[in-house]
This record gives sequence, structure tokens and C-alpha cells, in this order.
Amino acid sequence: MTKLSVNINKIATLRNSRGGNNPNVLQAAINAQQFGADGITVHPRPDERHITYNDVRDIKKIITTEFNIEGNPREEKFIQLVLETLPHQVTLVPDALGQLTSDHGWNTLEHKNYLTNIIAVFKNAGIRVSIFIDPIIEMVKGAALTGTDRIELYTEAYAKQFVENKEKAIASYHQAAVKANELGLGINAGHDLDLQNLKYFAQNIPGLAEVSIGHALISDALYVGLENSIQLYKRQLQ
Repeated sequence: MTKLSVNINKIATLRNSRGGNNPNVLQAAINAQQFGADGITVHPRPDERHITYNDVRDIKKIITTEFNIEGNPREEKFIQLVLETLPHQVTLVPDALGQLTSDHGWNTLEHKNYLTNIIAVFKNAGIRVSIFIDPIIEMVKGAALTGTDRIELYTEAYAKQFVENKEKAIASYHQAAVKANELGLGINAGHDLDLQNLKYFAQNIPGLAEVSIGHALISDALYVGLENSIQLYKRQLQ
């Protein structure tokens, strides 16, 4: 079954809006694991506007499932944090400084040399590497040349099209997944996946190893509670 990694950035956003430690990000990570999450995802940014670097260090100490750290490897501080905490997986995202949220994948052809070098740094430390890409066949082929273990399909376009035409929405993602399987790449996915569109996505992406979901899952938890929300999402992946 596809694994569910719960992104807890939004818990930190709420905490930081008032200062102090309520809600407690570390406790949220512990609870998410107890409630059935297969992994915890965090995406620290240089301004620490949600997850802080110390949050990452603290979560590493209590993690009992898979730990996935997302971020821009062009930031030296991010590289140092990943090598210090040694998560199970690092997901490389081409964010700009101050970017609100991730909105595009790597051009794996244009940045092939850079990606090859930085991926080697993390893999030499024993960390599995995934790179964020758009569902474009040429980008998948380029990813395979960098030495990455996995790709993470950026799913915002799928989520936007899903309501109007789910077959059209999934087409490029299915094709990208087929090519990734041919090339021996593992497949992750994330961004704007929710209870309405997740099941169909998972059913149509061969070899989908993991989804990382934060905003929608935490938003749903406001209404049904964190444990129920995690279980509802896991059911969509069965």
C-alpha cells in the first residue's frame, strides 16, 4: 500500500502565529505516528516561518516512522541540517527565497550537473533522495540521469483539473509514472492532494510509493480530529 507521510508545517504555522509552544509541534509529530502516519514530513525554510531548524532536530529524536525533510538544497544551512539530522529521505525542491509554497518542479535537464552533485552528497551520507518534478516525460528521463532514488510528482495541476475532468487531469501523471517505472525510479507525490482526489490518483499511478500531505489533512483535522483525519486519508490509499 502507498505510504502516507504527514506534513506538519501547518501545525508550526499556527504555533508561530502566537509565539510560545501551543500547539506543540513535537507532540503533533508523536501523535501523528501513533495515529497511523507512515512518516512525518517537514519543510523548513530560511525564514523559519513555520517549521524551525530546531523543530527538525527535536523531531529527529522522537521519530519512530520515516522522516522526510523537504527543502531547497541551494541553501547551505539546509544542507547542513539534513547532514546533521540524517533523515530517511530528503526531498529536493527548487523553491525561491521567501516563496509562499512550492509551485514547480526541477528542470532536470538544465540543472542535471548540479542535481547530480548534490544528490551524491546526500546519498553518500546514506539518505534516500527524491526530487520534485512536474509530470513531463523529459523531466522524468532527466531525473534518472541525476542518480536520484525517487521523484516526487508535483500534483497541483492534477488537483486543479480533477473536478472538471479527472481523466484529463491524471493523464500526464500516469504517463510520467509509467516512464519512471521503466527507468527504475521510485515515485512519491504531493501538493493539494485531498480526500476528494487522492483515491483516484493512487489508483492510477503505478508504483506510487508515498504521498506527502499537509495542508488538506491538517485542515480536515480541525473538523474531525487528527487521528480521524489520518485514518480517512489512509483509507483512500487502500
